[in-house]
Amino acid sequence: MNLHTQLSKSNNLEPTTVSAALKDPKWRKAMSDECDALVQNGTWELVPPDPTQNIVGCKWVFRIKRNSDGSIDRFKARLVAKGFHQRPGVDYLDTFSPVVKPTTVRVVLSLAVSRGWSLRQLDVNNAFLQGHLSERVYMQQPPGFVDQDHPSYVCKLRKAIYGLKQAPRAWYHELRTFLLDYGFQNSYADTSLFVLTVAGQSMYILVYVDDLIITGVHTKMIDSFVAVLANRFSIKDLGQLSYFLGVEVVPNQQGILLSQRRYILDILARTHMTDAKPVLTPIPTSPPLLKSGTALPDPTEYRTIVGSLQYLLITRPDLAFAVNKLSQYMHTPTTDHWNFVKRLLRYLCGTINEGLQIHRQSPLNLHAYSDADWAGDKNDFSSTSAYVIYLGRNPVSWSSKKQQTVARSSTEAEYRSVANAAAELNWLCYLLTDLRVRLPCCPVIYCDNVGATQLCSNPVFHSRMKHVAVDFHFIRDQVQNGVLRVAHVSSADQLAMPLPSLCTVLVFWISNPRLDSCLELHLEGAYQRIVTTCISSLVYLFLNSLYR
Repeated sequence: MNLHTQLSKSNNLEPTTVSAALKDPKWRKAMSDECDALVQNGTWELVPPDPTQNIVGCKWVFRIKRNSDGSIDRFKARLVAKGFHQRPGVDYLDTFSPVVKPTTVRVVLSLAVSRGWSLRQLDVNNAFLQGHLSERVYMQQPPGFVDQDHPSYVCKLRKAIYGLKQAPRAWYHELRTFLLDYGFQNSYADTSLFVLTVAGQSMYILVYVDDLIITGVHTKMIDSFVAVLANRFSIKDLGQLSYFLGVEVVPNQQGILLSQRRYILDILARTHMTDAKPVLTPIPTSPPLLKSGTALPDPTEYRTIVGSLQYLLITRPDLAFAVNKLSQYMHTPTTDHWNFVKRLLRYLCGTINEGLQIHRQSPLNLHAYSDADWAGDKNDFSSTSAYVIYLGRNPVSWSSKKQQTVARSSTEAEYRSVANAAAELNWLCYLLTDLRVRLPCCPVIYCDNVGATQLCSNPVFHSRMKHVAVDFHFIRDQVQNGVLRVAHVSSADQLAMPLPSLCTVLVFWISNPRLDSCLELHLEGAYQRIVTTCISSLVYLFLNSLYR
């Protein structure tokens, strides 16, 4: 299977050369619109070339923008600079630009849905062109649109353009300055979150490059801000939030459902796995995933698919362990690892319509479930930490991650996992403070290991625990200062169980719906088949035990 061939076939409507695009009226119009926007924006001025200047190249990028249902929205042509031609320290200095964290998006959506606020989406047209450059950058004229009077001239850039190293940072600085002047406050927990409070009424803005989500208590307050924003920048008002960064937002009776159905279908189509036979779990319990095996001749396909699967973790906590495990073999994947990837794709075939349910009726208490799989990795006997954090009934943060050091006991492994959950809880508390949200009670971490629970509250230095790094002991200070509380929970009620370890079919599907009540299954007949299979397996095991 050649993934690159399949990708090219799926994108055959997008031209690969400038000459091919200029022959198509739709693409030629898109290119003309882009050039007109650049000229009207005063992006550059034509100047004679200087041999001492570094001339940055440019190219056209063509993309078909689609709606959430897959239909064509518009044909988009983008002129981008070849940023790899830039010289560090001369053509650019700082390049970092923040984007909103997925956890922040889930927290804000949870608050908005529980309070009955409207969710509005905006898109800034040619956002990077709004940023001003502090460095002197020269670029070639756009291919196919060279000035006839000055064909040898080059473009001296006045404003940032897509492809430049510093373009995202310049745009973020421009937008941030505008929002702060309007009266917004920048969150310290997430610098892509802006909060405006007027007479006790709040409005939130989430920024992901040129995509904005706005929510607040008053619609008039939002309308007034959007009008001012439209006077400053060229924006497109997309109305109620329905499709954001590949995530479909579907209203229902319980609140809203966050789904990546279209994204999953695209992955399955690219890999020719759309009609594959579904399986009940993301990854099998046996055989174990080891480093041994025949190396893949070309690991590019493996890396491409696993990289695509990582983006699904925005709405699919049930994939956390499997994707984390497969990501550990990106350097030298084998045929065994490739078979595990195909197994995960088969699981997606049966759970295409699953998503993350954000409940309308949800309290504002913060609690977490922490778990660990002690020495579960058979390659080096390292452990896996996992946690899932809820804001009321809604899961807002989760993680499944391999521990860096080998734990000498299950208590040590669980203790490290609790410490990681505590760090994330601390950050969420800072985030909620920036959002002007007061928690009704102290956050709680539930752990099913008695030793780890007691270790968090009591200054006990056991001979097998004294070597644990000091940075993990900060959780004791959190407990003693009343910042959070660690409580014991039975393994039967451990909602984080599917995240750090391999689970049997029965355990996975008993834990999974409770993981949020969060994963809403819209599987119709597929869900019934799963239940039937689980019952059949139980009957088989019961009868087998009678005759053994």
